Amino acid sequence: MVEPIYGRRPVYEVLRAGRRRVYRLALAENIQEQQEIIRQIMTLARSASVPITRTSRRELDQVAPNHQGVIAETTPYPYVDLHDALSFASAQDAPPLFLLLDLLQDPQNVGSLFRTAEAVGVHAVIIPERRAVGVTPAVVSASAGAVEHLRVARVTNLARTMDELKRQDVWIAGLEASDEAQLYDQADLRGPLALVVGSEGRGVRRLVRESCDFLLRLPMRGEIASLNAAVAGSVALYEIDRQRRADQTVV
Repeated sequence: MVEPIYGRRPVYEVLRAGRRRVYRLALAENIQEQQEIIRQIMTLARSASVPITRTSRRELDQVAPNHQGVIAETTPYPYVDLHDALSFASAQDAPPLFLLLDLLQDPQNVGSLFRTAEAVGVHAVIIPERRAVGVTPAVVSASAGAVEHLRVARVTNLARTMDELKRQDVWIAGLEASDEAQLYDQADLRGPLALVVGSEGRGVRRLVRESCDFLLRLPMRGEIASLNAAVAGSVALYEIDRQRRADQTVV
């Protein structure tokens, strides 16, 4: 199976990460090679012995309308299994940090969360196999290629996976706008932690919520009742990062 990864930054990150096999790099006929990002893409492709072809923009448009003159034909995204994700997290100097996405279906939200997760050093993202968007080309594009540097595991049952994380001494925090949830900046988020972000509109499912050790909420002072999943999750992830960096400074 061949996946078309499109856009300059996503293609650059696919080549830089080197986790996928790239069969071909297609560049628009009139693309300006002197642009730095294009030079970098071509250098990486040549270093990996990837064939480079010139293609009309009309042909590229038929594959992806937002290609920016660059498309890479690759193998599918290389998911990891849960065991690999746990092993990687436990081998790091920092306390394990996981992001769990509960049935998110919007590629833009998922891609944005992947981008934030990579930026703050999340050790692995865990998503359900069914009824949730995976790492599609649209998600890679929305993450600006950041997901290529992340470990993403797909699981059959998110609640059971949370139980496994608990057995590994990981605390589970669910992000939810409810009265029982504590304000996100008043919770201690420095230890081994998994943050659960619910789906657009529905939020965290009941069984998943009941498997959380505690709930977090963001303060809402305006007229709207909630933020979208990507914004709320990103705010919470940066609070986790802030607390951990502050803790390191104290030590």
